Amino acid sequence: MTTTHMLYLHGFRSSPQSAKAQRMARYVEQNHPRVQLWCPQLPPSPREAMALIEDGIAGWPSARMAVVGSSLGGYYASAVAQRMHCKSVMLNPAVDPARDLAHYIGEQSSWHTPEERFFFRAEYIDELRALDVRGQPQAAPELLVAARGDELLDWREMVARYPQAQHIVLPGGDHALSDFEQVLAPVFAFLDLA
Repeated sequence: MTTTHMLYLHGFRSSPQSAKAQRMARYVEQNHPRVQLWCPQLPPSPREAMALIEDGIAGWPSARMAVVGSSLGGYYASAVAQRMHCKSVMLNPAVDPARDLAHYIGEQSSWHTPEERFFFRAEYIDELRALDVRGQPQAAPELLVAARGDELLDWREMVARYPQAQHIVLPGGDHALSDFEQVLAPVFAFLDLA
């Protein structure tokens, strides 16, 4: 079934203004104007982020939706795909954010608007653990895009985390996927947008 509804989830300290989110939005608008695309600004609390997501997609047809997530958004995307039984694309996903983000407890700034500050609270680590779907069987087709050159997360952990997924492993690259253009075609082929 073709995808008519697409959810894009940004990463930690990121926003819908990220280069990948903007590039995907332009592509969908230009090539698939009938597809409903939603890229919400996610709050720092994982529990609140998931509540916002679930509320926003409550009326979506799960058989015709897909979720794309980058970094922490990839971790959220896996949880959404497990609940909705929908296709998912993970872009340099966080595999164990409860471990990795424990070092970021405290005041943080937003990447795209550094003047905006927020607090990443200690209780958010348990909220992240509550969303962990590792070890559960794949609910629907998955695509992993991992860059060997990711300076923040280990691409080998990503590949090991998603053994059933289709894999695109980039020989270089970085965490931001600066060479995102080269994977757009296979990502959109996988999504099969209406």
